[in-house]
Amino acid sequence: MKSFVYWNKVCRFWFGWSFILFLIMGLTSIPSLAVAKKLKVVTTVAPLTNLVKNVGGSRIDLHGIIPEGTDSHTFEPRPSDISYIAAADLIILNGLHLETPTEKLIEANGKPGVVVLKLGDNTITEKEWIFDFSFPKEQGDPNPHLWLNVPYAMRYVELIRDKLIALDPENKDFFAKNAEVYLEKLKQLDKEIEAAVQTIPPQNRKLLTYHDSWAYFARRYGMTVIGAIQPASFSEPSPQEVARLIDQIKKEKVPAIFGSEVFPSKVLEQIGREAGVKYIDTLRDDDLPGPVGSPEHTYIGMMIEDVRTMVTSLGGGPKGLEKIDPADLNN
Repeated sequence: MKSFVYWNKVCRFWFGWSFILFLIMGLTSIPSLAVAKKLKVVTTVAPLTNLVKNVGGSRIDLHGIIPEGTDSHTFEPRPSDISYIAAADLIILNGLHLETPTEKLIEANGKPGVVVLKLGDNTITEKEWIFDFSFPKEQGDPNPHLWLNVPYAMRYVELIRDKLIALDPENKDFFAKNAEVYLEKLKQLDKEIEAAVQTIPPQNRKLLTYHDSWAYFARRYGMTVIGAIQPASFSEPSPQEVARLIDQIKKEKVPAIFGSEVFPSKVLEQIGREAGVKYIDTLRDDDLPGPVGSPEHTYIGMMIEDVRTMVTSLGGGPKGLEKIDPADLNN
C-alpha cells in the first residue's frame, strides 16, 4: 500500500511538471503563430510596393509581383505569381487600367474573400483622368502614373493605411503611426520638388520624354509635357512622327529631352542629336534607384533622383532635395 501511495505521488509530480512544460512550450510558440497570422499583401509596381512597405512594415507579409525594370503596361503575371495571388488577403493595385492581366488572374485564382484595393480609382475621378500621346482617349485607357504626383502618392498612403487597419485592427496604432511619419516625409518631398522646379527658367519648364509618365507630375508642379516618343501601341514611332518631334523640339528650344531606364531608345538619341539638344536616358517612373537595401532604393529616392536629373538638365538648381532622407522607415 505504501508503495502504491509513493508511486501515485511520483506520477502526480511528473504529470504536474509535464503539464507546466507543455504550457511553457505553448507560450514560446505564440510568436511563430503571430507571424503566421500576418496579412499576406500582394502589390504590383515597385513604387506602390514601397509605399505599402513603409506603412505595413514588419507587421505584414508583402510581395510585389512586377519585377523592377519591367514594362508594367505589358507585363503578364508568371505562373509562379499565382501562388502569391491565391494566398493573398489583400491585393493592392494602381488601377486606372494599368494591371488588366493581373486583375484577370485575381478573378480566376484569388481566394474567397480576398480584398482588392485600386489606389488610383480611389484617388481621382474620371473627370481628372489625363489622356495623351501614349494613352489616347479613343482607346479608353487613361494615363495611370498618378504616383509621380506626390500629393496623389500621399492619398495612396492614406488608402493603404485605412485598408490595413480595417483588415488587421490589432495593429491599428502601428499602421497609423507609420503612415503619420511617412506622410510628413512625403509632404516635405512635395514642397522641395515644387521649389526645385521653380528654379528652372520658365521657358525651359517643358518635358519631352520617351514614355508618357509625367502628365500628373507636370500638372502638379507647373511643367508642360510637349510630347512623348512611345506611341500607344508601345512600338517605335514612325519616321513622320520622328521628324515632327525634331521640328517641335527646335521650335520649343528645350535644352534637354528625357529617355527611360526601362525603355532604352536609339530613336530618342537620334532625335536629340538631330535637334541639337541633350539626351538624358536615366529617368525612371517605376524602377527604384540603387541596389536593393540601399537608402535610395525607395519611392522617395526615385523621386529625388528624377527631379534632380530633370531640373539640372533644364537649367535649374535642386539643392533643397538634399535635405530629404530617402530611406524607408525603420520598422
